[in-house]
Amino acid sequence: RLRYIDAGAGPAVLLIHGFGASMYSWRYAIGPLAAAGYRVVAFDNRGFGFSDKPDSGYTNAAYAHLVVALLDSLRIPDAVLVGHSMGGEIAAEVALAHPERVRALALIDAAGTEVHWPLLLRAARWRVVGGIASGLRGRAITARILRGVYADPTKVTTQDVDQYYAPVAEPDYGRALQGVLRQFRFDALRGQLSAIQVPTLLLWGTDDRLIPPSVGRRMAAELPRAAFVFVPRAGHAAPEEQPDAVNHLLLTFLKEGLPTVPENLAATRIYSGPAQRLYFLNHMVEEL
Repeated sequence: RLRYIDAGAGPAVLLIHGFGASMYSWRYAIGPLAAAGYRVVAFDNRGFGFSDKPDSGYTNAAYAHLVVALLDSLRIPDAVLVGHSMGGEIAAEVALAHPERVRALALIDAAGTEVHWPLLLRAARWRVVGGIASGLRGRAITARILRGVYADPTKVTTQDVDQYYAPVAEPDYGRALQGVLRQFRFDALRGQLSAIQVPTLLLWGTDDRLIPPSVGRRMAAELPRAAFVFVPRAGHAAPEEQPDAVNHLLLTFLKEGLPTVPENLAATRIYSGPAQRLYFLNHMVEEL
């Protein structure tokens, strides 16, 4: 079972969060996108948030299949897929395997070719110490990891830490974490990007240390129809750290397409509406 939120009406936009996150990471995007005339779906992916955490099903193909199953369950024939970090890689893999279901892609600080893992997460991948490393899940560790991916750690609030830590405290979270780290390939898009034919927007935090902007530029160069845009003063969590800038760029892309997306965000007018918070809603969908 997956927990999800389905907001608004119009062309469908599916938001796919990154590793260790949940649909909470899209709290600033759901409201503005829905208010702009889009049907916005965000969900806790398998193994994360408060969705199921089975023993298996964490391969790249399994995650891509899950996205298609969710679209089928919600009777969405095609959608713009917006993916952050690991979610960006999943979105791209759906575009490769099921191009008829993807109208366009927006990849934000996306995995797929290269990731610079923190030591704790590198250790969690090792079989010998993986159980110990994935068991280090205190609230303080969650806070440290979360602040570590921001350009400005002071922007991380107590509420943010609480929301990220809540699923981490679940007893089966460690097993799911190891399942993802051992089964999912975070470099599976190497040599594959040239086959993606849909318009693709790449947004990258200028201060992303986990997946540096140079990685995103190389990805954009391989994509046939792509635009790359820096998000200033953002680390790896651009949708959370600079939500107005990210929302502005997403809405420009959704409404007008790639030719109008600016290369230099600093020269553009930033969305000035309210950065709406959307808290967890306990909608569930059966996995097909």
